[in-house]
Amino acid sequence: MRRRILLLSVGMTTLVVLAFAVPLVVLLRSTTANESKDKARYLAESVAYYVGDKGRTNDDITAYIDGLADKPGRISVRMPDGTTLGEPPPGGVPTPKEVPAGYGDDPDGDDGKGPPKIGDADYRDVGGGLAVDVGVGTPTGLASVCVYLTAEELYDGLVPRVLFLVGGSLLVLLLSIAGAELVSRRLARPLEETASTAERLARGDMDARAPTTGPAEVAKVGAALNGLADRIDEVIAVEREAVADLSHRLRTPLTALRLQVEALPDRESAEELNTQVNSLERTLTAVISAARRPQREGRVPHSDAVEVTRQRAAFWEPLFEDQGRELALDLPDTPATVRSSAEDLGAALDALVENVVAHTPDGTPARITLTRADGVVRIVVADNGPGIPLGAGERGRSDRGSTGLGLDIARRCAEAAGGRLTLHRNEVELTLVAT
Repeated sequence: MRRRILLLSVGMTTLVVLAFAVPLVVLLRSTTANESKDKARYLAESVAYYVGDKGRTNDDITAYIDGLADKPGRISVRMPDGTTLGEPPPGGVPTPKEVPAGYGDDPDGDDGKGPPKIGDADYRDVGGGLAVDVGVGTPTGLASVCVYLTAEELYDGLVPRVLFLVGGSLLVLLLSIAGAELVSRRLARPLEETASTAERLARGDMDARAPTTGPAEVAKVGAALNGLADRIDEVIAVEREAVADLSHRLRTPLTALRLQVEALPDRESAEELNTQVNSLERTLTAVISAARRPQREGRVPHSDAVEVTRQRAAFWEPLFEDQGRELALDLPDTPATVRSSAEDLGAALDALVENVVAHTPDGTPARITLTRADGVVRIVVADNGPGIPLGAGERGRSDRGSTGLGLDIARRCAEAAGGRLTLHRNEVELTLVAT
């Protein structure tokens, strides 16, 4: 979304800038050319006044022209006798146009003391540049002054103006990008946080809540997600409390049943029934413990996989010694916290180790390896036995008469923690999400 907003803003700003910049460039080009033409006309007229004064010789005019070398353009003068002074433009200086009476004479009887009269400027394109011709009357006839500007001189000063315009356009474009970035962040940040909250809720973190800031529509999404999370939390709490209450309610008839069993005259039957009653009581206790677990461990349980693995290995070590087996551990020195309770992880490890004990001959060594990388913890239980047959690990399936529930317990533990159980020929890999 942020990228699309940025592209839209940059595209629209670019179109607007181009819509204004192109006509402005054309206008600047025309304005620069007009200014250069006016300067050339003023220069040609000033030279014409000098040429038209009485007593000016060719040498005086040439010296005057040379003194204007710092002015833009090439100055040339065509005298009445056809002589050209200065550097003429390509094609030469044209013959001056016919001028009204009074140019070069003294019709008013003022002895020629008045200023010389000049004609209107004439503009023509020459060799890609511009020539400005001005006619002037002299005592010996009509002369013509020409100022020639090359294309570079005609548009001198256009580049800085265009660069200034380009710089302003780029500044406007950068401001639009900055504005679009601010707006997109204001829109995207609450959405990203809301998406992160949804992912945390999917992982089981029922304490996660989305922000309710930003635009009204985005805040409404966050509020709706928070309401859904509150409702899910309430439903889970009510469900677990209902299971726990139901288990507690079953204890009363169970106690009455125990009393009736103890009152039976046949002691052998009473002992047998009492064993079944104890088994039922243990099952109820396990159900209550599972229902109450979120109150003890929180909505997202966690444990140190290294410590749990070390404890379960110590539990199985006496049996391994009795059977002449070696149980090797390869554990890191630092803790490896996973998203699973110590009870569930311990049950999964017990199932994997028990699988080794049950399905390999006495004396077969085993190794438990724990590694952590890329946000996951891998626990591998390997042995040198005959290997796991195809299809093992499916609930209710086994090749040696067992129930097939051991590997299924480990699989359910891994999946509940966001991981998986992978079976190989001589090893089982338990992958859990690290926290």
